[in-house]
Amino acid sequence: MTAYTATVTVRLKRGVLDPEAETTQRALERLGFELSDLRSADRFELDLDAEDADAAAARADEMAERLLANPTIHDYEVAVTER
Repeated sequence: MTAYTATVTVRLKRGVLDPEAETTQRALERLGFELSDLRSADRFELDLDAEDADAAAARADEMAERLLANPTIHDYEVAVTER
């Protein structure tokens, strides 16, 4: 077994209201920053042991599907690196 860190980034799908991002974008614009869009995201780092990177990604994907993300309103990405 090899040690991996899987990073799962969860974002609201486009078109789903994101009040946190809207508030942050307005605050940044008041500070003089120009933005065309801003989206908030949650990031989860999972340390796990697996046979290979593909197996680690598959486990992280299952965790995202079952708990970390709601597929109705969220998109997510999984990235795996060896620890």
